Amino acid sequence: MTASAVRFTNRLAGETSPYLLQHAHNPVDWWPWSPEAFTRAKLLDRPVFLSIGYAACHWCHVMERESFEDPTTAAEMNARFIAIKVDREERPDLDQLYMGAVQAMTGGGGWPMSVFLTPDGRPFYGGTYFPAEPRHGLPSFRQVLDGVARAWRDDRAGIDAASGRLVAALTEATATSTATALPSAATLDRASAAIEAQFDATHGGWGSAPKFPQPMTIEFLLRRHLATGDVRPLAIARRSLDAMADGGIHDQIGGGFHRYATDATWLVPHFEKMLYDNAQLARVYAHAAALTGDPRYAAVARDTLGYLLRDLRTNDGAFAASHDADTEGEEGRTFVWTADEVTDVLGPDAPLFADAYGVTPGGNWEGRTILSRLRTDEDLAAAHGIASSAVESRLAEARSRLAERRAARAQPARDDKVLAAWNGLAIGALADAARLLHEPDYARAAETAAETVLGGLLSDGRLRRSWKDGRATADGVLEDYADLGEGLLALYEATWDERWFTTGRDLLETVLARFADPNGGFYDTRDDAERLVTRPKDIQDNAVPSGNAMAATALLRLAALTGEGRYRTAAERAIATAGAYLDRYPTGFAQWLIALDFAHADVVEVAIVGDRGDPGTRSLRDVLDARYEPNRVSAGSADVAGSGIPLLEGRVTRDGRPTAYVCRGFTCRMPVTTAEELAAELADRAA
Repeated sequence: MTASAVRFTNRLAGETSPYLLQHAHNPVDWWPWSPEAFTRAKLLDRPVFLSIGYAACHWCHVMERESFEDPTTAAEMNARFIAIKVDREERPDLDQLYMGAVQAMTGGGGWPMSVFLTPDGRPFYGGTYFPAEPRHGLPSFRQVLDGVARAWRDDRAGIDAASGRLVAALTEATATSTATALPSAATLDRASAAIEAQFDATHGGWGSAPKFPQPMTIEFLLRRHLATGDVRPLAIARRSLDAMADGGIHDQIGGGFHRYATDATWLVPHFEKMLYDNAQLARVYAHAAALTGDPRYAAVARDTLGYLLRDLRTNDGAFAASHDADTEGEEGRTFVWTADEVTDVLGPDAPLFADAYGVTPGGNWEGRTILSRLRTDEDLAAAHGIASSAVESRLAEARSRLAERRAARAQPARDDKVLAAWNGLAIGALADAARLLHEPDYARAAETAAETVLGGLLSDGRLRRSWKDGRATADGVLEDYADLGEGLLALYEATWDERWFTTGRDLLETVLARFADPNGGFYDTRDDAERLVTRPKDIQDNAVPSGNAMAATALLRLAALTGEGRYRTAAERAIATAGAYLDRYPTGFAQWLIALDFAHADVVEVAIVGDRGDPGTRSLRDVLDARYEPNRVSAGSADVAGSGIPLLEGRVTRDGRPTAYVCRGFTCRMPVTTAEELAAELADRAA
């Protein structure tokens, strides 16, 4: 560490967030979000400068280099403001609240977020990235600082009035519909048609540049195909899955997906890698594999989960938040190739690989090549005069050798904090993949992650959000309880270990007790959480499901497993509050559509009684795991007398043999004891 770095160590040095620690040696006198910071602002009668970002954010790093590391800019900030730095991943409640303010003021938003507040937390001016010098129609950051400081000195009444109006608008924006009726099943058909109308048939996905993966939308389309038999939703889903898997957004060497594509064709990614993207994408590819039987989707699910298990798993078995877009200050440096590098590694196998993945002397991005799959095995076999069956094995060997070379390069930084919500998504993905891809190691990894997260973040029924270096920070918000609760229910169905059901149910009980909005749905913070200028409530899905939508989804599954109507009632009331948006903006409310699909489904409940080690139990279980059936729940136990799962109540073995019970619509059929009988029963019920 340099002498200057030691001299400028600030309060962030005591934090655990890698993003905050990146700023711990700025000359800015940063504060973490805390009552003490606002008390200081009141005592000195200064405005607060709030900067929100995250560790993998490229432009956050740019603004740090240009402004926060500049001694002159830092001196002005220190003299005129109280500067607070927040990791949006640790405090999504603050991020949501003040992002709403920035969007209201500017019509847009993003990170880094730059917001100026009164000493009581009311926002009055804001934006995102401000450059060091005026450009692209943006004022310089120092011009912004000067303008805000002058307004604070000369127009305090104007600032108070503007901030009051803005807080009132933010409060009004959290009010959702008071509708109580569940939207009709016709909403699902209209939403599916709207998704089809917005679909990019040429390149797959939705929208133009930048283009984001939309796993929730694809998941909904898979469900619509199952529910209706219509081939169009499946075709749209498959086109999108294929295009992403072939594109540069998919890390063809290391597995997993980058955050988004900067173009419409999925070629050029923004190179950061997020746990939440990869968890959701692994899950939907596993579902698509089980639905279609296409081995390519199973391979993508496995390589994505391989990335999580190899590169994001922490020493204690949970999952880190992200990998940076930059390597040593250069975006994408770890991931791109020159033709000479590929030839050096692969030798005589280079032409086949180059033809498959678009490697050329001139490259396809800044003189280098982002790998994307351009030709099929059959095309390559014909072009290179080899057997089609040999192509994939040769390409797999080439990818392995290139991965070894790439591992010797400098690697992007990893944000090691463990977030409850994102780990919940990963646990759910691993649990589903364990069942549908018949990979028991995935279930074991999910159990280890669950044990770590719960051991570090759950105490006396209260869930914390973030864990790093043995310290838990920030209260859990709605998405933490909902995502982790849903993941644990999925893990229960993968393992039939009742501790996961019990803990998942407890988390969802807390949602009902501590987050409920009397008008329907849920607030994003607990009723005993830190009081902010308004209590946030966001119902729109973004890169992750909204906490409200995931809570509704999990409560519906819990209702099916328990038969308790209050869970379903709470879920239906939540869906009703969002109902007006579902078919108008379907890609922004896709998790809600998933929940609505489940709410209207004729849910199948399967209870299996038998020792898990008994071959008969295993054969019954194999029938359940042979197909993707999202609107089915299952429970299993060898000791139903000691079980806490209501679905198992009163179930007994038949003639001493493992036995399955199938129920639907409050009606149960006769129990069966063989795999053939169970398969016939499920097929009959599905007809």
